[in-house]
Amino acid sequence: MSHELGALPSFEQIRDAAARIAPHARVTPVLRSDALDALSGAELHFKCENLQHGGAFKFRGACNAVWALGDAQAAHGVVTHSSGNHGNALAMAAATRGIAAHVVVPEGAVRAKIAAIERAGAILHRCAPTQAAREAMTAEVEKTTGAVLVHPYADTQVMAGQGTVVLELLQQVRGLDALITPVGGGGLASGAAIAAHAIQPALALFGAEPLGADDAAQSLAHGARVTSVVPDTLCDGLRALVGERNLDALRAHRVDVITVSDAETIAAMQLLWSELKQVVEVSSATVLAAILQQRERFAGRRVGVVLTGGNVDLQALPWY
Repeated sequence: MSHELGALPSFEQIRDAAARIAPHARVTPVLRSDALDALSGAELHFKCENLQHGGAFKFRGACNAVWALGDAQAAHGVVTHSSGNHGNALAMAAATRGIAAHVVVPEGAVRAKIAAIERAGAILHRCAPTQAAREAMTAEVEKTTGAVLVHPYADTQVMAGQGTVVLELLQQVRGLDALITPVGGGGLASGAAIAAHAIQPALALFGAEPLGADDAAQSLAHGARVTSVVPDTLCDGLRALVGERNLDALRAHRVDVITVSDAETIAAMQLLWSELKQVVEVSSATVLAAILQQRERFAGRRVGVVLTGGNVDLQALPWY
């Protein structure tokens, strides 16, 4: 069984999530760089979720989903399908509660990420590398174990947990004019938008999306969800199609999605390493790439920039 799949979280649910995950999640730092300010013409405040447990913001949503379960439900464990950060985050979150985490991983997933999921204590279930195979195997595990499905971006409690990034950022930095997050499935972007506008209704919201997986940008432009995009991008964390409800939130909160090429993103990733001294994965660098591409739109603004993760395969850096 899954819980609260599809409904967008309320601001109250995001505040509850912050209290629920406080004993387990890290309050991540906000870093500044004079060099990056000079390059962008803006005042950039980098929220470093690459320093979160598990190396990504996903721990917040997974932790909230795990601790929001009643004891009877939790006893059966949790299940998800993920080849990366969400699977790792769910395994780590389940460990904080001492319950089982089942993770369905497709063949051909990044080896380093699968190893991390295993190290975090998950029970792995392998399947063919298609969406249909992932969903079928997940349903099978749900049925045989009674585990609760925790969807990576369409689960209400996951979205609420991701929104806590912004609650924290707006307490750490006063007077932001704009906020930008990457957009993949849209769990972070939607949770962030709901939290941001509940606190600061006039905040300008932006999303950054790879040109090779620009379904959210296309969907917003067409006024309907576009599902025909076949992802072709190095940003492995942003290949998911944006969820239906997630898209509703982006539309309702007027999130402006900027698309960036992989070349722009790799250049931004190098800048974050050299100037901010932060190891971030290529998906995370889309936000800086978007700001540098659209300088005139960010010039003179105080911008909150969410760096989502730092799980990089050091044997396969994208610029070699």
